[in-house]
Amino acid sequence: MAELAADPVLTQDLRARLKGRSTVRHTGRVVQALGTSLLVSGLPVRIGQRCEVHDQLTDTVVLADVVGINRGDAVLVPLGGIQGIAVDSSVRIVSERVTVPVGDALLGRVIDGFGQVLDQHGPLKASDHVPLNAPAPNPLSRLRVKQRFITGVKSIDSLISVGVGQRLGIFAPAGVGKSTLLGMLAMHATADVIVVGLIGERGREVREFIEDALSESARSRAVIVVATSDRPAMERANAAVTATAIAEGYRDAGHKVLLLMDSITRYARAIREVGLAVGEPPVRQGFPPSVFAELPRLFERAGNSATGSITAFYTVLTDDDDGLDPVAEETRSILDGHIVLSR
Repeated sequence: MAELAADPVLTQDLRARLKGRSTVRHTGRVVQALGTSLLVSGLPVRIGQRCEVHDQLTDTVVLADVVGINRGDAVLVPLGGIQGIAVDSSVRIVSERVTVPVGDALLGRVIDGFGQVLDQHGPLKASDHVPLNAPAPNPLSRLRVKQRFITGVKSIDSLISVGVGQRLGIFAPAGVGKSTLLGMLAMHATADVIVVGLIGERGREVREFIEDALSESARSRAVIVVATSDRPAMERANAAVTATAIAEGYRDAGHKVLLLMDSITRYARAIREVGLAVGEPPVRQGFPPSVFAELPRLFERAGNSATGSITAFYTVLTDDDDGLDPVAEETRSILDGHIVLSR
């Protein structure tokens, strides 16, 4: 009986589908739930993996990310509420490598911090995906900042010119106009693609930004990532990384990308919640070390590459007009430029 020859196309497709997926299914169990973290035993995990927590009695299913390992047990932070989860709830790994969608199908859409659609325009049919936690470009592969970026805001273009691929912070106390300025940049800036990350905003402000700050033309080439203030800390933190990963996907495709994030302060507070929940010590005004490790990791992913560019604006909420707080100080030391708004 003749053997069937393997189809190389089907074999390659199968390998692509199986890449990053475990062929062995392990199951652990919840041994402790404290605050916003879960302690899981019996599950061989790695940092960054995504798991599914299932309680058979209540039929509750919650996704959670592995953020730490404590004496052989895994520390998971849920991506949603943990109501219904109990001791001995089963836990299994569902994703070895977390990715986010990119491509033309994403333009004009509003998604949450996990890449799920929030608008009413039907399911998302993205053909391409990029890793959520990609490393920053090699410093020697970055193109130098030589070209001027037209923001469309006269006071910025005439007095404090911005270069393509720069990363700038907008520093101001509450109620001064950071979000308004961000809306002006979204409306008037010259860019192929606009990626907006609304992190920890009030729910009513999201729709106001989409309908008032974005024109029809800007909306058609924009991707909006939303995690409102009521969402779990892990989702708020994840939304900032998701917006950055999406911007990277368009940059790698050769586009000139504008990344707008409001706000870095709320991203840092979300990281603080996660860090304190897993037992990190507070070191600077209640902020654990992970906050000051994650900020440069996020910022360095923006900028120029050999194929495209990400010009980024991040709003930073300061406690006073001098902006003397840990997040503002750290952000100021990392970014390429600063725009300070006074009362």
